[in-house]
Amino acid sequence: MASAALPEAVEPRKKSNFKYACTCAAFASMATIVLGYDVGVMSGASLYIQKDLHITDVQVQIMIGILSVYALVGSFAAARTSDWIGRRYTVVIAAATFFAGSLLMGFAVNYAMLMAGRFVTGIGVGYAIMVAPVYTAEVSPASARGLLTSFTEVFINFGILLGYVSNYAFARLPLHLSWRVMLGIGALPSALLALMVFGMPESPRWLVMKGRLAEARVVLEKTSDTPEEAVERLDQIKAAAGIPKDIDGDVVAVPKKDGSEEKRVWKELIFSPTPAMRRILVAALGIHFFQQATGSDSVVLYSPRVFKSAGITGDDHLLGATCAVGVTKTLFILVATFQLDRAGRRPLLLASTAGMLVCLIGLGTGLTVVGQHPDTKIPWAIGLSILCILAYVAFFSIGLGPITNVYTSEVFPLRVRALGFALGASCNRVTSATVSMSFLSLSKAITIGGSFFLYAGITALGLMFFYTFIPETRGQPLEDIGKLFGMKDDTDVEAEGTSTKDKVKVVEMS
Repeated sequence: MASAALPEAVEPRKKSNFKYACTCAAFASMATIVLGYDVGVMSGASLYIQKDLHITDVQVQIMIGILSVYALVGSFAAARTSDWIGRRYTVVIAAATFFAGSLLMGFAVNYAMLMAGRFVTGIGVGYAIMVAPVYTAEVSPASARGLLTSFTEVFINFGILLGYVSNYAFARLPLHLSWRVMLGIGALPSALLALMVFGMPESPRWLVMKGRLAEARVVLEKTSDTPEEAVERLDQIKAAAGIPKDIDGDVVAVPKKDGSEEKRVWKELIFSPTPAMRRILVAALGIHFFQQATGSDSVVLYSPRVFKSAGITGDDHLLGATCAVGVTKTLFILVATFQLDRAGRRPLLLASTAGMLVCLIGLGTGLTVVGQHPDTKIPWAIGLSILCILAYVAFFSIGLGPITNVYTSEVFPLRVRALGFALGASCNRVTSATVSMSFLSLSKAITIGGSFFLYAGITALGLMFFYTFIPETRGQPLEDIGKLFGMKDDTDVEAEGTSTKDKVKVVEMS
């Protein structure tokens, strides 16, 4: 699906409102630090865990990758929880769960207890990666939605960097303490997040879904660029929620959801979607799949092992090189953050994927040459491998990394947004688990260089998919994005032939 001309981004006209929306987005996105920290810290901690607990490479793969499987449970639970108690308090649940998991891992006395901690942590990660982007997209004005929604990826990368720094800082502790401190200290950002959440407003779209129009109006007035935009956004959200435009009041009594309505949501999204809804679902699942299938987790989770294969020796040098990966990712994600609403999603995504393809071919070549000469140092091959690793994470961070959550949080209509994002996050976690739990075995089977050539082939397929199926969404109101996929009106996913107006009563608050 070719992209039309990019709509002009609207510059915010009320700086105080932009700052308020930015603060809300930052607080919510902090939830994703927990995922980044776990990814970063496990890359180094796994080396010490293997030595201390005397576990095999297969057990290491399972320990690292199983978190993504557990996150599936958290993602689907978060979809239901966020529709039930709201986006804001769902973030609190994510923080509390990760806090408990971090302590459990930090005090683990054996592999079984460590895996129990991984389960609890995985649930928290699933909650975080589902609710943070959805909340941020729903609270952001269209003019800055790309910037603010990309905060989730910024904090993931910041978490990864913190994990790498933790590895380097605590590596000199006694073996039995080093990895436990690395994992246990992850409870600190979770505790801070749980406190910060209480300074956030609830999502205006969730408030409208619950009929709380007065509260939604207040939030929209604080986060929109102009008063006129706040009114327009409220009207669009009301239409998407099935509330007629002329129905107004402090609280609107909307029809209660029942089992048949939930089944209808599944039917509209999964079992009997319209062609437009099917295109939206394919685009969302495809971008999540290729984000992980292109090997990003292999580079980040196993970076010390990859650097070792490239010829770097010694724990200090390996962990130092790994920190360079974290710094590179964090710097380039900041570049992407400020370009999403200027350059657009599609151009950055295509440029990012093309750059990753070149880097994976170079990395595969360098590692293959180094592997064929185990007793001889080949300076150009070592340099090529290191350069390609850093360039790969840079290209990933300016496009495919941040755009995945931004795009998925935008394209689904309001009624199916929570479920749609949960499905995307689930696809992401399944693919991540497959990649991270197979990398060491794959490297032994086809060599580590061959593994990255395989990822290069998958990246080439991803580039073709993005060119064909991903339209530009920059500057579009959330309620209008469905039209890019052929949906006549976002309200098409709502009521089936019944008059919503007859079902709605206005109850004025005294």
